[in-house]
Amino acid sequence: MLTKRIIPCLDVKEGRVVKGVQFVNLRDAGDPVELASFYDEQGADELVFLDISASHEGRETMVDVVQEVAGKLAIPFTVGGGINSLEDMKRILRAGADKVSLNTAALMRPEVIKEGADFFGSQCIVLAVDAKWDDELQSWRVYTHGGRKPTERDVISWVTEAVSLGAGEILLTSMDEDGEKSGFAEELTKAVSEAVSVPVIASGGAGNAAHFESVFVNGKADAALAASIFHYRETSVAEVKAYLKEKGLPIR
Repeated sequence: MLTKRIIPCLDVKEGRVVKGVQFVNLRDAGDPVELASFYDEQGADELVFLDISASHEGRETMVDVVQEVAGKLAIPFTVGGGINSLEDMKRILRAGADKVSLNTAALMRPEVIKEGADFFGSQCIVLAVDAKWDDELQSWRVYTHGGRKPTERDVISWVTEAVSLGAGEILLTSMDEDGEKSGFAEELTKAVSEAVSVPVIASGGAGNAAHFESVFVNGKADAALAASIFHYRETSVAEVKAYLKEKGLPIR
């Protein structure tokens, strides 16, 4: 079994890290460069940086902040938000990111996944999916623009298509669970993990170390991402890893 990864996430708006509940009521959580450095020292396996208002505001990701954060890190670093083209990907990877995360742009023009995978390799292309249960679909609906706009796509068909185009990893966020701290969306995570052949990162709902264990075992996730519980020091990456090791899970 591959080792499970613990990944803090920096949701960045106007140069500051923020966190909310179900994508709203955002509050300040600190400076991205300071937090990146802190998580690197803490033993995080990777870091995700999402410029959460870039697509909604129709602008590019903040390259200067990406460069500054990358300069502090010795761990893999994924950047998303406002990346719409191969040129955008080149700019972000040149600024120091190891992977790019595509969300809204990929839904609007799926070929951008293939363009990125063909140029950089699938290992550099992460598909971010914001998912919410939909009674009408009787499945999970995909949302764009930072969770603001529903699409006609259901999650399983979308992730399957994206992987066939070259996405090398899925960053799967449950909007229903986001910020609730009641546990990850295990049914959703398991459904996606079983539908694709690439690693799946579970996101949304982490409240304690036991939630990580549960999504790895029951949700079949390869990695799990959290924000507020780490930012506000409710627990630490080191504490979560110690707990998982105790439970016999393969941890780096």
